[in-house]
Amino acid sequence: MQAVLQFPDLSPELFSFSVFGMEFALRWYALAYIAGILTAWRLAVAAVRRATLWAGATPPMTPQQIEDLLTWIILGVILGGRLGFVLFYQPAYYLQHPAEIVMVWQGGMAFHGGLLGVIVAAWAFTARHGISRIGAADLIAHTVAPGLMLGRLANFINAELWGRPTTLPWGVIFPGAAAQDCPGVVGLCARHPSQLYEAGLEGLVLGTLLLWLVYRRGALKRPGLVLGTFLSGYGLVRFVVEFARQPDAQFVTPGNPLGLALEMNGWGLTMGQLLSLPMIALGLYFIQRARRRDTQ
Repeated sequence: MQAVLQFPDLSPELFSFSVFGMEFALRWYALAYIAGILTAWRLAVAAVRRATLWAGATPPMTPQQIEDLLTWIILGVILGGRLGFVLFYQPAYYLQHPAEIVMVWQGGMAFHGGLLGVIVAAWAFTARHGISRIGAADLIAHTVAPGLMLGRLANFINAELWGRPTTLPWGVIFPGAAAQDCPGVVGLCARHPSQLYEAGLEGLVLGTLLLWLVYRRGALKRPGLVLGTFLSGYGLVRFVVEFARQPDAQFVTPGNPLGLALEMNGWGLTMGQLLSLPMIALGLYFIQRARRRDTQ
């Protein structure tokens, strides 16, 4: 008999309450966003207060500027994440239901879209205040991993974004008809807990590496190195985990059971992999750029 793990009895809501007949709830996913943003803010402030971490002992921003930037980044994450999901994953559906684009409480956020939103917000803020863009990018990049880890843990608690069917002993039986719709599987269907793979790799491993580079290897003194490490590291992790992650339902068809967004003769790439390739390439560019400056 196959060894599997039952999904724990977890509620996506911490608590709920009613006010004048209206139901309000605090969900784990919302808490993950809040805690991730607050953690990133404190990590950024701690880094700029240690001038010795930066080239010439000159941080690119002040703690007050970081607080001001925080509002811009929150908007970038929400707007970019939502628009990224709409454009990258379900453009046809939202073209027919445009009013639902603003219904973020129904779910549907894309990391790559959120990243683009943060880039646009930070670019505009730094241009307005005359702040070094590469310095600000390094500062932001080293703070993101804890939020990624919390977000993926929230995905697991919500029993969403699960992986492909597996016979491995740590396969999880996720609840719901969609999770149990596994062609060719007799009985209960166990799936990769791909959310936990990403929480561990994107959050814990990549986050530890970035903090080690910043506080032990003086990486912030080499502009672009931290940014490049984050971009290439996240892109590589996401590319690999996509092999175990179930693609969005709109990409799966009888002729394309793997849900490949780019497919030829049964081989190809998922949408997550396609979006990760530019991140890897751009990250390697910034790493090489930082190394070239070291040799000059």
